Amino acid sequence: MHSGKIKKVIRDRGFGFISDTDGREVFFHRSSIMDSNFDVLKEDERVEFEVEKSPKGPCAINIKLIKEEAL
Repeated sequence: MHSGKIKKVIRDRGFGFISDTDGREVFFHRSSIMDSNFDVLKEDERVEFEVEKSPKGPCAINIKLIKEEAL
């Protein structure tokens, strides 16, 4: 599993990008969100995900939001 933050969400096109903790940018499609609704994703939300290779480069799959616990 990789972790990172939502960098950009392009709602009208149904995709976005995640900033990996390694500093790379990874594409994701709305169908890869597992436990939340694509339409409520916000930039800078922390996520865990897997990466698979695609013809256009790395692609995030099985994306899960990391719940921020109240202190």
